[in-house]
Amino acid sequence: MNELLHIVLVEPEIHWNTGNAGRTCLAAGARLHLVEPLGFSLDDKQVRRAGLDYWPYVTPRLWKSWDELELSLPEIGHPVFFSTKAQRLYSEVRYARPAVLVFGRETGGLSAHIHERYAGQMVRIPIESPHVRSLNLSTAVGIAAYEVLRQWREE
Repeated sequence: MNELLHIVLVEPEIHWNTGNAGRTCLAAGARLHLVEPLGFSLDDKQVRRAGLDYWPYVTPRLWKSWDELELSLPEIGHPVFFSTKAQRLYSEVRYARPAVLVFGRETGGLSAHIHERYAGQMVRIPIESPHVRSLNLSTAVGIAAYEVLRQWREE
């Protein structure tokens, strides 16, 4: 695993999504960060099942709160925040090395405080159907992570 790409899930609620995001992180060579509180136990067999037999290799970094992680952001990398409320598309951003991709919880996204503080660093993945409010969290992680890798390979 390199320390150039970081995926942050802020207060994830669904174990399957976290397991799938962890598998994507492992495949992409990214580091997974989980910000508590979590809506499940990391000892939960469903998390391991969603990560298949890869979960022992994911080794997510746990943070007690957003505030704790935020203090470390300058040392981790340049953050980009994913939100359905953002105007700019994720594909319009040039991702710095190291990059930190930040995603909110499944039912509410990122907090209003994070939206206000990082308004200029918010991006969205386009959704073409008016019948879909958002993408599944682990799907969004996969789209974003591989866009970053695609861009870096073209440099």
